[in-house]
Amino acid sequence: MKWNAPSCVRRLALLSTGLAIACTAPSPPTATAPNRPDPAPEAAVPASPPSESPAMAIMPPEPSPNPASMAQPEVQLVPVMAGLERPWGMAWLPDGSMLITERAGRLRQVQNGQLLPTPIAGVPPVFAQGQGGLLDIALHPRFAENQWVYFTYAAGNAQANRTRVARARFDGDALQDWQDIFEVSQAKAGGQHFGARLLWLPDETLLVSIGDGGNPPVRLAGQLIRLQAQNLDSALGKVLRLNADGSIPDDNPVFDRQPSQRLPVWSYGHRNIQGLAYDPLRDRVWATEHGARGGDELNLVQPGENYGWPVVSHSREYATGQPVAPAQSQPGAVDPLMVWTPAIAPSGLAVYSGEVFPAWRGHLFAGGLVSRSVLRLEATEQGATVSEIIAVGQRVRDVRQGPDGLIYILTDEVNGRLLRLEPR
Repeated sequence: MKWNAPSCVRRLALLSTGLAIACTAPSPPTATAPNRPDPAPEAAVPASPPSESPAMAIMPPEPSPNPASMAQPEVQLVPVMAGLERPWGMAWLPDGSMLITERAGRLRQVQNGQLLPTPIAGVPPVFAQGQGGLLDIALHPRFAENQWVYFTYAAGNAQANRTRVARARFDGDALQDWQDIFEVSQAKAGGQHFGARLLWLPDETLLVSIGDGGNPPVRLAGQLIRLQAQNLDSALGKVLRLNADGSIPDDNPVFDRQPSQRLPVWSYGHRNIQGLAYDPLRDRVWATEHGARGGDELNLVQPGENYGWPVVSHSREYATGQPVAPAQSQPGAVDPLMVWTPAIAPSGLAVYSGEVFPAWRGHLFAGGLVSRSVLRLEATEQGATVSEIIAVGQRVRDVRQGPDGLIYILTDEVNGRLLRLEPR
């Protein structure tokens, strides 16, 4: 089956308001309806210090306006361990232990809640400057059979670097047979916007988010590099779909504007997606995406679609405060379901499908680097609302549901922590 990109994408004019939440978080950035004008500027979210108590209480949300909604659980945020240096992604092994990437280029293992002192051998050198380094991690769906672990990382130097996708076999002690299965063909300068989340789909194809390459003044081929997000001859600013060996699936989208070379493009017009999650209850792919100066987005990512960046956006330029794009909406580009201004800097996204918190099944949990929180969202293809703000007190890099049905959080700090949401 071929995916055919429509010439004109149906636009969504969706209301995305936030509920007032009683919790320990600072006042959240405003979640706006995509077609409304930007709200008045607000003060940046303060950087509150992390709690030193063994369990940080989270106040329950105010009652939902939906009278049919279930009673919300009382939960607490419990530290599992600390001592991680700028952790980025996490995955669980069949025995219940965890693998966690550190941006500096180390792969760490956690067993029984304890961080093993020696990093796992076999990771090649990475470009660990700016936002680059060893980034996401995902186990092959049949890891127990093949031992393949997948990674994204930044390779190169400050003058010429790119995002790569790799895999290696983990034998329980070290990585073996490291293979780079995809790389962005265009080298870029600087240390910004690599992406780079990994997500397995039920058909065992792999989605990979690739950033647009960076903010002005970074340029490529004589123009601002961010314009590559609209170039189907470039992997920059895209979500890619790969087979497990890095080849291109036969049923990837076919676009009206055929590129000169075939790339594994699934969707395009993205700035920098760092939250990517599959919804097994509704068979959907959700993404949270960084805006520039505000304009962070929640999107329902579908094959063949254009998400507009940078010709359509709610973002503003860092240097001038002027709008990045001439329009916030236009035919042929998909509107976000939610827009955050000021930015929460979204990173890490999970769709809850476990049994521990039945009232949360189908809810999204979005991490925020600037907001230092996790937002619980209720989202459909008609819109989204923020139903709860869970204060963390540190930059949240990743959010995942564990095999035990609990929610795990990684914080992006020099002394980064692994936290867990548990019933009170």
